Amino acid sequence: MKKILLLGSGELGKEFVISVKRMGGYVVAVDTYDNAPAMQVADERVVLGSMLDGEALDKVVAQVKPDIIVPEIEAIRTERLYDYEKSGIQVVPTAKAVNYTMNRRAIRDLAAKQLGLLTAPYTYASSLEKLKAAVGKIGMPCVIKPLMSSSGKGQSVVKTEGDIEKAWDAAKGGRGDSTEVIVEGFIDFDYEITLLTVKQAEGETLFCPPISHRQVKGDYHESWQPAKMDSKLIDQAREMAKKVTDELGGAGIFGVEFFVSKDKVIFSELSPRPHDTGMVTLGHTQTYSEFELHARAVLHLPIPKVELLRAGASAVVLAPTDRTIEKPDYTGVCEALKEGNTDVRIFGKPRATPGRRMGVLLHWADSKDADVDKLKDEARRIADKISVVEGK
Repeated sequence: MKKILLLGSGELGKEFVISVKRMGGYVVAVDTYDNAPAMQVADERVVLGSMLDGEALDKVVAQVKPDIIVPEIEAIRTERLYDYEKSGIQVVPTAKAVNYTMNRRAIRDLAAKQLGLLTAPYTYASSLEKLKAAVGKIGMPCVIKPLMSSSGKGQSVVKTEGDIEKAWDAAKGGRGDSTEVIVEGFIDFDYEITLLTVKQAEGETLFCPPISHRQVKGDYHESWQPAKMDSKLIDQAREMAKKVTDELGGAGIFGVEFFVSKDKVIFSELSPRPHDTGMVTLGHTQTYSEFELHARAVLHLPIPKVELLRAGASAVVLAPTDRTIEKPDYTGVCEALKEGNTDVRIFGKPRATPGRRMGVLLHWADSKDADVDKLKDEARRIADKISVVEGK
């Protein structure tokens, strides 16, 4: 039985733990607060004061003695992972992959400069004055992001001079302890996709059917599969995804994000783990969910193929934006489940801060050729039946 140390215990980690447990794994879940979603289904839990405390993390690794370390969040001491890997612990996908992809400078330079992938024009800034100069170089509109963040945290679009200082302040609220930001030219894209890419320890790299998504302030709100995408553009995305994941190595699932603009596919970002937009696969849209694929890849179990089974869509359930709910409960779940081809995942977060993602609604068709635009609208309509309220 493999012992897995999961660093970060959110909703994506929870589904991963469920999949790993079904394969016979043993999981120790770590986070900065008790009763985090993945802890609720793990074998053991550890609460750290900060995931950026490298010495505390060293102590946990020494105590747990894991066979495998699976990072689920960005804000950890990624440089420590190299030492763990050298000691014989399997780091997922690899220490290099985690270190590169959890820092936008490293992954963007790898993609654009080393591999020659098409990206938005970009530069970096480490102070407000340098940010103003960088915006002048890239031009407006442009996008400002912290080097270490996820799910749109700290991300802003700069359209006027007056937006620059606000964007700098917002970026300082991103995750991690880096104060540097990346400044990207704004891409006038037709749509965005996530291409879930599975690297196996043995066997070929596999690609899931592309997933489209809608974001609000850089944060995922809806996703649907398959994306309406020309086969030639899919081939372009696959070629680019394989190049970058081959360079990063290891075994596991990568969420590779692209902008699609007319006849061009433009590399955006990459996550070395299941992707939030990939929660749509929990609706059995493909042969295995992204979490089952990650579990198999991490445990070095074979994955013969991944195929689209049916079209589907997901829509998030959010906490109210005007208050914090200390003991969240849910209304409308019964009403939502009365709809056909529908399921709900409540994440089990013990506290609902304003606008926090608390669950996801899954809705699917009976065939893979169904109208995904209609499906995503239906998913949002049904998700809006569910409310997060104060519990007893």
